[in-house]
Amino acid sequence: MSKSASTLPNMVITLLLITVAAGTGLGFVYKLTKEPIAIAKLQKQQNAIKDVVPEFDNDPSAEVYEMISDEGFTLKIFPAKKDGEIVGAAIETMSNSGFSGDVKIMVGMKPDGTIINYSVLEHKETPGLGTKMADWFKNEKGNRSIIGKNPATSNMTVSKDGGDVDAITAATISSRAFLQAVRTACAAYVQNGDVDSESTATTKTNNKEGGEQ
Repeated sequence: MSKSASTLPNMVITLLLITVAAGTGLGFVYKLTKEPIAIAKLQKQQNAIKDVVPEFDNDPSAEVYEMISDEGFTLKIFPAKKDGEIVGAAIETMSNSGFSGDVKIMVGMKPDGTIINYSVLEHKETPGLGTKMADWFKNEKGNRSIIGKNPATSNMTVSKDGGDVDAITAATISSRAFLQAVRTACAAYVQNGDVDSESTATTKTNNKEGGEQ
């Protein structure tokens, strides 16, 4: 009985020491990796801006501003300028309707709202299916590509829902999430006043008719 009584405190102390050591180790690893992860994330963002907007000579990151979408997402808008004139904007947008969670992309738009390019920043979609979004919506085959289209005049939803865009094969949910993020970016662009009132009205009509339920 006395042996058991003396063993219990030893076990508690041992477990406590293990917990403290593990916590300290995790904290050290977090501090060690926090800065490199942040730097890598920032670099990916900067590369995405360069990928999705025309040639510019300003620093879009220095002029970035944020907007809250109707869905409650915080969007970042990076204005791109050439000789002081707006040539487009890179919009960091997202959807939380992906098959496996959030889908975050960077969309480049001309001043009239036409899509220049896009870059996928983050997602957790299924490999070989939803992951195809990185290139699928740039492919000219069929009605896959959104490049050169304007959400104000194109129904930026999947054809299965009556829209103008072909969904990724066997990944309709991922496709819906991706296109929702695109529409959210366009809505923010319109709200900021970068698209004329006629285009704004058309955008709202298209989104209402073809939007996800």
